[in-house]
Amino acid sequence: MINTIEKLGAYTVWANATLLRHLDGLVAEGATIPAGALRLFSHVLNAQAIWLGRMTNAPSPVKVWQEHDLATLHHWHEQTSERFHQYGIQADDTEMQRLITYTNSIGEGYTSQVSDILTHVPVHGNYHRAQVAKELRAAGLEPINTDFITYCRELSAKAQAADVPSL
Repeated sequence: MINTIEKLGAYTVWANATLLRHLDGLVAEGATIPAGALRLFSHVLNAQAIWLGRMTNAPSPVKVWQEHDLATLHHWHEQTSERFHQYGIQADDTEMQRLITYTNSIGEGYTSQVSDILTHVPVHGNYHRAQVAKELRAAGLEPINTDFITYCRELSAKAQAADVPSL
């Protein structure tokens, strides 16, 4: 059986790392990353940290729309992306069905199932990485493809080259 949550978690790690490498490359070529792109990608990584905190009952180290420079984006990727992925891998059925109650950034209370959160965060990240691509293009910079199917193609090609099954 394919574990979709595991695959989405792995995809999120890949997509965030791919985007960071691309942004690093643009800066190395002398480009300035648009503030809007940094703001949106900050939001992606902040959301990962916030949701991890909610699921583990820990305070969030960041605010929802807190903005980061490129070096700090690397830090939050390293602190949250793989950790979020591992949370999804390690969650058993009881954990997946667990309900958590939390307050969002504007003070509204909600209850969500862990499996829904583990699905939401990758989808949310994908939405905002697309907005980052749009910001880059508007600034005359070439965006990078972080589509899920691109990740799947790369994963399949690596598995085929190594003669092992894909995720």
